[in-house]
Amino acid sequence: MNSESLDQFAQGKLDGLAARDLRRTILESHRTDAVHLVRDGREYVSFCCNDYLGLTHHPALKNAAKAAIDEFGAGSGASRLITGNHPWYTRLEEQLASFKGTEAACVFGSGYMANSGIIPALAGPGDMVILDELGHASMHMGARASRAEIAMFRHNDAEDLSRLLETTNNLYGRRLVVTEGVFSMDGDRAPLDKIAAATRKHSAWLMVDDAHGFGVLGDGRGSAFEFDPVPPIELHMGTLSKAAGAYGAFLCASKPVIELIKNRARSLVYTTGLPPSVIAAATAAVELIETDNKLTAKPLEHARAFCARAGLPDAQSPIVPIIIGAESATLETSAKLAEAGFLVTAIRPPTVSVGTSRLRVTFSAEHTKEQVDRLADTIRKLGIVPKIRGAT
Repeated sequence: MNSESLDQFAQGKLDGLAARDLRRTILESHRTDAVHLVRDGREYVSFCCNDYLGLTHHPALKNAAKAAIDEFGAGSGASRLITGNHPWYTRLEEQLASFKGTEAACVFGSGYMANSGIIPALAGPGDMVILDELGHASMHMGARASRAEIAMFRHNDAEDLSRLLETTNNLYGRRLVVTEGVFSMDGDRAPLDKIAAATRKHSAWLMVDDAHGFGVLGDGRGSAFEFDPVPPIELHMGTLSKAAGAYGAFLCASKPVIELIKNRARSLVYTTGLPPSVIAAATAAVELIETDNKLTAKPLEHARAFCARAGLPDAQSPIVPIIIGAESATLETSAKLAEAGFLVTAIRPPTVSVGTSRLRVTFSAEHTKEQVDRLADTIRKLGIVPKIRGAT
């Protein structure tokens, strides 16, 4: 019989994490605007936030949220299928579908809820879900919840995916391929044209999580719109909490697929709808993304200017990883940048693989050239040299 108390169990786990430099602490942070943050009484320039367009503090979003509270109240009151589907939902979903070039859309409570609900609504026992090996944790959660067979292909390797699809032809009822447009920890883009071609050739379906591409690539429409022609993708997923500066997520697809999702996605059916203020703010954000191409281009421009000045490989997105390797060394490097006034959080396992702990530098349209240049100069001055993936 185990006599260990729950508290003893928890403390033992925490001590083990601390011994491996893997324990995390939630720190109080006051974001005064899109790029400045106060922590423990000190102000930092933040280079670790996903507010790529600086919309979290944009007057249009704040005013829309305030007006929605006055009209609809603070909360939605119930799930969307009961009484929580206030009129702003319809407007936002129509707006998203039009922008992404699909027939319909469905808004979820968060990106994690979207992926964990969409996948099991479309795949089940006897089917196969095929994931990029570096896919987000929410993809893996959704795949496991589906009870389908799970397989993974090498990161961004369309040929490996094609081989996997070839060898599994006629073995499963349905096959769903899931990847990301921009990978959140490496900042690299998926070769969506090649992945879509392989998927279509073998009669599988393709879902792209574009949480980090929507609003900043393809004139704001997302990673797929960097290609000409746009690759055939059945399921376009994205979030409203990063470039859009609000909260929530969405799936854009055909009308039958969206209607099925609204009937079968448990993370939509069995959860309270988003507050009206959040939906209103997201609607205002999408309007800005649709109409301001200069704004949507700026984060990547900053990232590329930073890489050129810091002597790093050219950026593919507003996310620039600087792989340090060891957890302790990454924490120390992050602390040195904090001393210089920059907040760049250390990313450690299990978020990334062991031996690839890193600084994840992200850029906002609201960063100034001086801030970007100063961070690059500080990194060079500190002698921070990224570890090349695969090197020994």
